[in-house]
Amino acid sequence: MKPTKKILTALTTAALLSMTGLSQAAPQKWTMTSTWPASIELVEMDKKWVELANKLVGDELKIEFFEGGSLVPTGEVFSAVESGTIQAGADWPGYWAGRNPAFSPLATHSSLFNAIDYANWIKEWGGAELYNEIYGKYGMVYLPYAITNNESGFRTNTPIRNLEELKGKRLRLSGLEQGQVLEKIGGTQVSMAGQELYQSLERGVIDGAEFSTPNVDVSAGLHQVTKHWSTPGWHQSASVFGVMINKAAWDALSDTTKEKLKIAADATMMWSIAFTEKRATEGLRTFQKAGVQIHRMDDESLKTIQQVTNEVMISVACSNPDAAKVYASQIEYLQDYKDWRETSMPFNLGRPIDGPDLEKIKACMK
Repeated sequence: MKPTKKILTALTTAALLSMTGLSQAAPQKWTMTSTWPASIELVEMDKKWVELANKLVGDELKIEFFEGGSLVPTGEVFSAVESGTIQAGADWPGYWAGRNPAFSPLATHSSLFNAIDYANWIKEWGGAELYNEIYGKYGMVYLPYAITNNESGFRTNTPIRNLEELKGKRLRLSGLEQGQVLEKIGGTQVSMAGQELYQSLERGVIDGAEFSTPNVDVSAGLHQVTKHWSTPGWHQSASVFGVMINKAAWDALSDTTKEKLKIAADATMMWSIAFTEKRATEGLRTFQKAGVQIHRMDDESLKTIQQVTNEVMISVACSNPDAAKVYASQIEYLQDYKDWRETSMPFNLGRPIDGPDLEKIKACMK
C-alpha cells in the first residue's frame, strides 16, 4: 500500500522538527585557562586533560584552552571561574588558601602524603567529595586530574644540609602550611611567581627557591642560576592539580558528558604520575650536568621538620572547620591504610608516616 499524501507530509514535518532539534542542541563551548604560563611545564598536565576531554565528549562540548596569563592573571583565575566569566580554570588548590585554609591540604602537605597516597585518598577514601564540598562553597565543581610526587627542594648558591644552614635564609616558598613550617625552623618565606625566580636568584634578591619537580625547575631555568640543591623536597611531599568548573556550566551538561569529563580526569591522573616521574628523572640529570651539587638534609633535621609540621597542621586545621574536616579525613586514611602499608614493606608505598594527632584535629571540626 502506497503512503498517502497526508502521511508523507507528516513524515516530512517530523524530519524537519528533528533537524531543528539537532540544530538547537549545538555543542556547548567552554573557555578554560590555567594558572601556568607556557614557559612552566606544569601546563602540560592541563593540556592533556583538555585533549582527552575534547576527544571523549565529541560534538557535545568544545573546550578552548588558553595558557596562563593570556586571559587573566594567575591570581584571578579562581574569581573568573567563580563569577562565570570563564567556564573552567586549571589550578593548584594551594593558591586559594587565603580564601579558605582547607585549600592547603587539598593541594599538598609538608612531609605527609606521597603521590599514591593522594590518589588513594581521592578515589577510595572520600577525597573527591571533599574537593567538591570546599569548591562548592564558591559555586564550582572540581575535578582533580594530576598528581606529582615530592618536589625538588631548595635551589640555592650556598649549601643547605641541616637546619643550622637554613636559618636566616630568605627562600621563595609557596603554601600556607609550608610557610609556617619554614618560619618555625628559622627561614623566611618569600612569595613570588615562578616566572620571577630566575632573575631574583640571579640578582640575589632571595637566597634560594623551591618551585616544583626537577623538570619543571629546568623549565624555569633554575639550573642556570644556582649551584646547590637541598633535598628531599620535604615542603611538598606531593601535589595535586585539577580543574575548577563553574557550577552553572557544569549543570548545563548532560550526565553522559559529565561522566566523560570525569573519565578524562582519571586517565590524566594516571598519566600525570608516570609522566612527571619520567620528566623528573630527566630534570635531575640536567642539574647534574650543569654541575649543581646535591645535598641531602640530615636525618635529625628531617625528624625535627616532621615534628614541626605536625604542630603546624594542627594549627592550620584549627583555624577553620573546613580545614579540620579535610585534615581529619586525610589522617583517618593514613591510619586505616597503615597496617597494610607496614605489613607489605618494603614493597608498598614508602615510609611509615607519623602524622599529626587526629583527636586534636577532630576537636576543631565543631
